[in-house]
Amino acid sequence: MPPRSLSAPAMPFWMIALLGLLTAIGPLATDMYLPAFPIMDAELAGGHAGASQVTLAAWFAGLAVGQFSLGPISDRLGRRLPLLGGLVLFTVGSVGCAMAASFDLFCLCRFVSALGGAACAVLPRAIVRDVATGAVGARMMSQLMLVFGVMPILAPSLGSLVLMMGHWRWIFIIAVIYGAAGLGTVLATMPDTMPVDRRIAFSLTGTIARYGGLVREPVFMSSALINSFSSFVMFAYITSAPMVFEHLLGFTPTQFGVFFGLNAGIFIACAQTNGSLVHRIDLSRLLDGGIACCLLAATMCLVLSLAGVAGPAHPALVCVLISSITGCLGFIGPNATVLALTHHGHQAGSASALMGTIQFSLAAASGFILGHVAFRTPAPLAVVVMAGVGCMVACNMWRHACNRRAGGSGVP
Repeated sequence: MPPRSLSAPAMPFWMIALLGLLTAIGPLATDMYLPAFPIMDAELAGGHAGASQVTLAAWFAGLAVGQFSLGPISDRLGRRLPLLGGLVLFTVGSVGCAMAASFDLFCLCRFVSALGGAACAVLPRAIVRDVATGAVGARMMSQLMLVFGVMPILAPSLGSLVLMMGHWRWIFIIAVIYGAAGLGTVLATMPDTMPVDRRIAFSLTGTIARYGGLVREPVFMSSALINSFSSFVMFAYITSAPMVFEHLLGFTPTQFGVFFGLNAGIFIACAQTNGSLVHRIDLSRLLDGGIACCLLAATMCLVLSLAGVAGPAHPALVCVLISSITGCLGFIGPNATVLALTHHGHQAGSASALMGTIQFSLAAASGFILGHVAFRTPAPLAVVVMAGVGCMVACNMWRHACNRRAGGSGVP
């Protein structure tokens, strides 16, 4: 039986790695089956092109509902029990997806699996906040965000690899195995990081009041929105990457996979560098630097794309610009997340849930926008990325204004 509680110095690396792998369930289940959409349209939707987008909408709806609900539940019951329940739901829903014989049943199973997968988005962040904040929390959050950021980049390639070897249903069999392995590991090893005396009684009015208080708190909302617009930018790249790199720039599938891998490596390096720097540089300054560099890279990408320079004639330039933007995100998401949760240790589940709901909603919005745009140049991607970065800049200015009014940096 695992211990009942855990302190920050006692959290071993393997436990941080486990939380990272649990966090990866969301992006992995979101993106891994994207390459199978044409086949699924033919087999489940009677050949209706684009019908599989509805299954993605069902998934995001489940994530939104699940995160919004699980936050207050975890503040009442602790972290371990809701996490176990979420993994059970995710695994059962994935079994349904692997076996579904109709399109409607598949959508229902995706919704159910998303309700469970939401626990893996909310609770690892809350667990980190339970045991650490400041530089220690930022280092741990960098490791979580590392997996969260890399999985959306690698998942489509993993899905394509599965399709090369077998049926699209294998993707969901892998999800079942992943969920079952996570369930067994958490059951055997994961302690509950929220002491009983810190738990909050659950009530509908109390839940509404807590969410209302979070929405009205500008320090939390500004930092949460910075993190969410960081995901907006990342998912804009992921959604449009096949069209930009394969259709416009003429990359072969192998070249496309190599670039995806290199870009993931850059993101990993930046996230790990951020984790090393948080002990020497203020979190707020690291966040400022990441946003400033991202703004510079996004501006260059937009200007050069509109001018026709960054395009099929100079594919290497497009790669450098995109990698510069995604690399900067490694300095933004982890620090913004820690700053958002810093003063909400007493309700970390609710705060993490609200932030996750906003995050996935904006991520879905970027994919929806770029999914309805005709690509003749990389400019549509550059415009959407610039919009996301511009919103990050505006939210960061809001955050600094709030801190000035409060007379502090917002960092303990």
